[in-house]
Amino acid sequence: MLSGIGAPDLTLTPELLARHISLASEQMALGGQRVLVIIPDATRTAPIPLLFRVLCDTLGQQTAALDYLIALGTHPPMPEAAIDHLVGMDAAERATRYPRTQIFNHVWDDPAQLATIGTIPSDEAAALTGGLLSDAVPVTLNRRILDYDHLIICGPVFPHEVAGFSGGAKYLFPGIAGPDIINFTHWLGALVTSMHTIGVKDTPVRRIIHRGADFVPRPLTCIALVMAGTTPRGIYIGAHAEAFAAAADLSGALNITWYDRPFQRVLSCPAPQYDDLWTAAKAMYKTEPVIADGGEVIIYAPHLTEVSFTHGALIDQVGYHVRDYFTKQWARFGELPGSILAHSTHVKGMGSYDAATGVETPRIQVTLATGISEARCRRINLGYADYRDIDPSAWANREDEGLLYVPHAGEVLFRLRDARP
Repeated sequence: MLSGIGAPDLTLTPELLARHISLASEQMALGGQRVLVIIPDATRTAPIPLLFRVLCDTLGQQTAALDYLIALGTHPPMPEAAIDHLVGMDAAERATRYPRTQIFNHVWDDPAQLATIGTIPSDEAAALTGGLLSDAVPVTLNRRILDYDHLIICGPVFPHEVAGFSGGAKYLFPGIAGPDIINFTHWLGALVTSMHTIGVKDTPVRRIIHRGADFVPRPLTCIALVMAGTTPRGIYIGAHAEAFAAAADLSGALNITWYDRPFQRVLSCPAPQYDDLWTAAKAMYKTEPVIADGGEVIIYAPHLTEVSFTHGALIDQVGYHVRDYFTKQWARFGELPGSILAHSTHVKGMGSYDAATGVETPRIQVTLATGISEARCRRINLGYADYRDIDPSAWANREDEGLLYVPHAGEVLFRLRDARP
């Protein structure tokens, strides 16, 4: 049964959040069971320290085990100091207060840490994706889930470039998944395109995610949060699909900003929580829909010095291109991981490629004003600007001039009213 509360003007105090989680925990009847809680890493805004304490205080004494697995996807493992910050408690205090609780990083590329729990057949994959992809999909997850009796997914829901909205079972795929389903879902999202996916609740990727969750051989409960900045506005607890659906509806009301006309240039400043372009590119994804044809987005992030800590070498090899650059040269690129090609197309945005002439025509220009060098920006097929020549404050309040300034970019989606998906 779904429980929870949420509204655009509601502020969920720590006390109210704790009360809802405590009541739901009692209804779960997890006494004597081994429980694994799946939580996001630092690239998602949520009151994880509060949730960690409440779950430990509520469930820690009645369960046989209460551990946490960080849904990294392909992000790098979090070092101990980062984990301390994520849960709001250092290892020494955790050992004293919750001595039976452990926190693990997901590892996506070590077969020894993964288990295949099923396969989505090719004909079913074709039906779920509208014929875009028809490969059989191995459903592979972190094998730790098999050591527990009950899984709790706990994290926020925001508009998302690959799945439409994040959250829910997306914390399984790609959160704690293996490379096959990660690559499949990301390339599927790229084929649909971010512009036609982001902020949409029912997408081909979401259907694959929910089908994959059907194979999970343990009971699943989802605690889905909805945030407005750092303020919790909603919490929904129950079966993963229902909790996600309720949270996505509220996120759509809170985390999408609508405009009547497009902007020629956007200065999009990703939040400090994104430490490489792989994650900070949300500053592009969330603003692309309001940029006029022939316009430009400048990703202003002096703190960024790396394209991707995990995938940088492959991205240097491939560069950033529109979708059709790859689909029309599939013999050249088809063996590369789908997640790499997807990231490339999402960052470059919509556009076309003429295979006869070799001419690529992006819809907009994407320019980096970061700590990444000009030479590397050119090599990976992105524009470059020296961040020292840009004063973000000079961009504020100039929307009438066709300029949009987006501070703390990455979680709010910007859309045009006459181009609803």
